[in-house]
Amino acid sequence: MAILNEEQTMLRDAAKGWVADKAPVTALRKLRDTGGWKTGYDPAAWKEMAEMGWTGVIVPEAYGGSEFGYRSLGLVLEETGRTLAASPLHATAAAAASALLLGGSDAQKETWLGRIAAGEITAALAVDEGPHHHPGSVALKAEKTATGYSLTGTKRFIPDAAEADLVVVAARVSGAPGDTAGIRLFLVTGGAAGLTATPLHAIDNRAHADLAFAATPAELLGETTGAGWDVLSATLDRATALLAAEMMGTATQAFEVILDYLKTRTQFGQLIGSFQALQHRAAKLFTELELTRSCVDAALDALDAGSKDAPALVSLAKAKANETLHLASIEMVQMHGGIGMTDAHDAGLYMKRARVAEALYGSSSYHRDRYAKLGGY
Repeated sequence: MAILNEEQTMLRDAAKGWVADKAPVTALRKLRDTGGWKTGYDPAAWKEMAEMGWTGVIVPEAYGGSEFGYRSLGLVLEETGRTLAASPLHATAAAAASALLLGGSDAQKETWLGRIAAGEITAALAVDEGPHHHPGSVALKAEKTATGYSLTGTKRFIPDAAEADLVVVAARVSGAPGDTAGIRLFLVTGGAAGLTATPLHAIDNRAHADLAFAATPAELLGETTGAGWDVLSATLDRATALLAAEMMGTATQAFEVILDYLKTRTQFGQLIGSFQALQHRAAKLFTELELTRSCVDAALDALDAGSKDAPALVSLAKAKANETLHLASIEMVQMHGGIGMTDAHDAGLYMKRARVAEALYGSSSYHRDRYAKLGGY
C-alpha cells in the first residue's frame, strides 16, 4: 500500500466517514425504489460532496479547485465505491473535468471548471456508440456551421448523462470509423436544440442514458483545430483509472462483508470460517485485492507524474479491477448462501454494479489487448 501524505489521509478519512453516514447502501435502495435512478443521485448529497471539495480535487486553484491530483480523487472514489454511493462525481469531476483540463481553451476552462469545482453543474463524457467500448470507432458526425458546429448521431449508455448540464462529446469531422485522426471533442450544453436524452433503467440503478443528436449546436473543445484523439485518449485514461479506484473500493467492501459473515455464521455447530475450503477462497480474494491495489495506485501515480507509462498502467489497472471485482461479487453471493441470492441482502446490488463497471471504459479483454499493443506485442 502506498504512503499517503497528510492531506490525502485527511481527505480519505473524511470521505470514509461521510459515505458511511450519508450514503450507505440503504441510500441506493431508496434511490432505486423511488425512481431516483432517472437522475442517479440525491441533490442534497451532491451539494454536500461539493461543499467538502470533492468536485474540485483535480481542478487547479486558479479555477476554484484544490489541485490535489488524481491519486487524491481516487481515494474519494474508492470510499464511494464501498457503499455503492450513486452520484455524478466520477462523470463530472473525473471524466468531463479531465477533458476540459487537457484540451479546453483558457476561455472554456474559465467558463466551466469553476462551476464544476463549485458543484454548480453536472457533466458527462459521451464516447461510445455501440455495445462495447471502442473509442476509435466513433461515427457521430460533426459539421461546420456559420456559428460553430452541429452534431448528428447517437451515443449509447453514457453515465450520468440524462440531466447533465454539460456533455463532452467525441465526434468525427472527417474520415471513417477507425480513422482516429478525424475525431474531435465538442461541448454541448444540456437542453441544447436537437439533443434528446433517454434515461436507461440499468441494473446498477445509476443514471445512464442514450443521447441522440439532431443537428445539435456544439462548441469545439480547444482552439483552432480543437482537441482530438490524443486528448480523448488521455481523458479516457484518467476516467478509467478513477473508475478502477472506485471498483477497488467496491471489491474491498465485498471482501470485508464476506469476512464478517465467515466469522459469525455457524453451520454443523461450527463457524463456517473454520472450513478450510472457504478459508482458501477468502485468501485468494485477499491476494487479488492486494494485487489490484498495487495496479491502481501505480496508474494514478503515473497520471499525476505525467509518466509515459501511464496508458499501459491504466489498462493494467482496469483489467485487474474488472477481474477482481467480478470474483468478489461472485464470492459475496456464494459464501452467503441462500440469503445472498435475495434482494434483502446487499450482495445482489454489489454484483449488479460490478457487471456494469466491468463494461464501462473497456472490458478486461479490451484492456489486455491495449496493454499488449502499447508494449509493442
